[in-house]
Amino acid sequence: MKVMMQKVIILGGVGNGTVITQAIIDANKRGNKELEVSGYFSDRLDPGEFIEGFPVLAKTSVENILKFSELGYKFIYTIYRIDGQEERLKLFTDLGLTEDKLCSFIHPLAYVAPDAKMESGVVVMPYAMISSAAEIKKASIIMTGATIGHNTVLGEFNHIASQAVVGAYIQTQEGVHIGLNATIKEHLKIGKQSTIGMGAVLTKNVGDREIWAGNPAKFLRKAI
Repeated sequence: MKVMMQKVIILGGVGNGTVITQAIIDANKRGNKELEVSGYFSDRLDPGEFIEGFPVLAKTSVENILKFSELGYKFIYTIYRIDGQEERLKLFTDLGLTEDKLCSFIHPLAYVAPDAKMESGVVVMPYAMISSAAEIKKASIIMTGATIGHNTVLGEFNHIASQAVVGAYIQTQEGVHIGLNATIKEHLKIGKQSTIGMGAVLTKNVGDREIWAGNPAKFLRKAI
């Protein structure tokens, strides 16, 4: 009996979008047949053009979200940036991306503890590790090799870059970006739309819309 695969549209393009597309293809080759990437929504290219072999199906609009949703497609949102997320998070809301329209993806080579909680639209990439009693909120992306400690709660729309280590009992708010190879000490709080820079070692709490970098990490400036 043939398994029906969920058709998925990636909102985004080269970067997060293409990396996640290839991870889904790899999962398919490993026997995970839950998802099938159909293409992209993009405002940088016209419908009919291609992004690394996959078609741009439409521009990013609420009308196209509704149209393709009615045809059975679901969506993965990848349109994030490092320096301030307010505009990108507003776009998510304006597009009407309710939970029933989102698709989650956990690569078969990731470790997710049985009691970890994952909300809709979450992506967990290969070799990432989500520890016991962790909670990953809506539309957050955990990139390759990142580690999320036990009892940590990541807010909505977080982006955890490859090889980052987020310790235990961390609480982050919406729109947080944690950079490549960053290390976050346990029992810290990180405010909304803040950024922890590449390779940073964070040992203090971070407020809203702040950018911290260095070892030990220090406050640099407010996000744009």
